[in-house]
Amino acid sequence: MFECNSFYNMDCMEGMAQLPDKYFELAIVDPPYGLNLASLGEIGSANRPSSLRRNAKRVEVRQFKKSDFDKHPPDEAYFVELFRVSRNQIIWGANHFCNRFDFSSSGWIVWDKCRRGLDFADCEIAYSSFNKPMRIFEFRLNGFLSPVGGKYEPKIHINQKPVALYRWLLKNYAKPGDKILDTHVGSASSLIACYEMEHDYIGFELDKDYYAAASERLENAMKQKHLFSDGTGVCYS
Repeated sequence: MFECNSFYNMDCMEGMAQLPDKYFELAIVDPPYGLNLASLGEIGSANRPSSLRRNAKRVEVRQFKKSDFDKHPPDEAYFVELFRVSRNQIIWGANHFCNRFDFSSSGWIVWDKCRRGLDFADCEIAYSSFNKPMRIFEFRLNGFLSPVGGKYEPKIHINQKPVALYRWLLKNYAKPGDKILDTHVGSASSLIACYEMEHDYIGFELDKDYYAAASERLENAMKQKHLFSDGTGVCYS
């Protein structure tokens, strides 16, 4: 059995196979969409396909590790395991998985990036298993930096989402004491939010380089919170 508040460098399918049914109250996941963007190794480059570089001159070029981790979306077996080990789910990119699971939901979630007409999508969509009205979270990214506490946070992963988005999800969809699963941790934004909001979590990341970078980012966030707390876990920043 895995320990809570732990992050593992392993295939999430191997990890979930070792977990009992409905172990997590909530899974918040961002699996590969199958767009194969990571194989390009950069964002905002004029070398990208024309359909992805409509406004390339307006977009900063940022280098990332070339990889094929997002070449294919997860298969049906992934979703079977995900729904087995969790009671509720929030699944980013679900519009790319129409043939993978039942899409019936009243609680769709939209992240509005508050920017229009760039190379990237104006928003991202998540399926949720909650019987709630559809909600929109508005949060603007400034290029490859995310505003955090008045400062800007470098992007370490090509598919990185802001910590603020995960804080909002936990605030609106998780209850105190809920255990959270992230099967594709990526940049560790989800785990940072869980740590800050005192939710137990387990996370998996298969890529060893992204795992190392995400582990360092999570450790730094933990140190930062400790610096601005009174020693009881209450943060005054």
